[in-house]
Amino acid sequence: MIVVKSSAELERMRCSGRMVAEVLQLLREKIAPGVTTLELDRFAENKCKKWKAKPAFKGYGGFPYTICASPNDRVVHGFPNSEPLLDGDIISIDFGLIYDGFFGDSAVTIAVGEVDPKTRKLLDVTRQSLEDGIAAALVGARLSDISQAVQVCAEAHGYGVVREFVGHGIGRALHEDPQIPNYGTAGNGPQLKPGMTLAIEPMINAGTPAVKVLEDGWTAVTLDGGMSAHFEHTIAVTEGGPEILTKL
Repeated sequence: MIVVKSSAELERMRCSGRMVAEVLQLLREKIAPGVTTLELDRFAENKCKKWKAKPAFKGYGGFPYTICASPNDRVVHGFPNSEPLLDGDIISIDFGLIYDGFFGDSAVTIAVGEVDPKTRKLLDVTRQSLEDGIAAALVGARLSDISQAVQVCAEAHGYGVVREFVGHGIGRALHEDPQIPNYGTAGNGPQLKPGMTLAIEPMINAGTPAVKVLEDGWTAVTLDGGMSAHFEHTIAVTEGGPEILTKL
């Protein structure tokens, strides 16, 4: 069942969403060659403690960290560690929290130092695919309109759209109905209504869409060893158009 939020509930989600956006912005400012993802994880957890918010991911299904940190060929759900980031890397940071009973969830992929033009294009196109997906989240549209918008953007540049991991509804739970694939044919699925809140999150590979999960049971990597990018926003469907809740 897709939960439609009231105006009061949406206001509480705006608050949690802004908190997520602020943490991601601060993490973005900290990312540089030599920084470790474990440092970033500790910073995010300390920020949650300061705000009396709860990290969304830590302990969820046994996940042991506050952020998902997925560099280079890591797609999603990477474990933070003590290896320093290198110039030319990219790092996907997925972060969420719960505050006042509601979740916010967002992800960005950030260049570490200077990256080559091919990698920069992957980041730009993945970000654009998210923007296209959000733009399709209109009252009266169908859920798969979002999916198709993401897929068309990514595949127009020859990139692979990951199938195994999808976006989701969000609210009082981190993962609510519906699931939101990043591929599909427009015109299918539930009709979008005001008050629906969705986490749209394209995961786009530079090469094939195929992935595998490592022995830790969490970290997904590209099967061909190519780069992968991940962008995500929590949004609300409104009569005035989609509203991004996870931005400053």
